[in-house]
Parts: sequence; structure tokens; C-alpha cells
Amino acid sequence: MAQIVENIERFLDWTCASCGKKLTVGKVDIDYLGSRFSVELPKCEKCGLVMIPEELALGKMLEVEQMLEDK
Repeated sequence: MAQIVENIERFLDWTCASCGKKLTVGKVDIDYLGSRFSVELPKCEKCGLVMIPEELALGKMLEVEQMLEDK
């Protein structure tokens, strides 16, 4: 988990592509196949755009996705 937080913090210098405001780390609810997960991700406080880093999408989230599909 510490590695995920470390990876997320590197995106705090990024700005939102939609409105140009700096990203902050905040709680985001993700819904998938009837299940809800709360995670901390970089997001824009102004417009709500959420940044999901590639390594998270192709790593941990893919594992959870496969687990849920197997149920």
C-alpha cells in the first residue's frame, strides 16, 4: 500500500487536463460489477476528474476485476 501512495504522490505536480487546476489526493468511490471500493487517487477538486495511474489500472485494479468476474 505504501508503494501505491508513493506512486500517487508523484502526480501531485500534474494539472487537470479539463480545467487546469492542480490535482490533489482524495477519496474516490469506484463501482464495478455491483461492488463499491473507496480508494485514494489524484483528482481535480474543481471538476471532479480522477486520474487512475496506469500501473494501478493494469495491476491492482485488474486483479480485483478478475476476482469479481470469477465469482
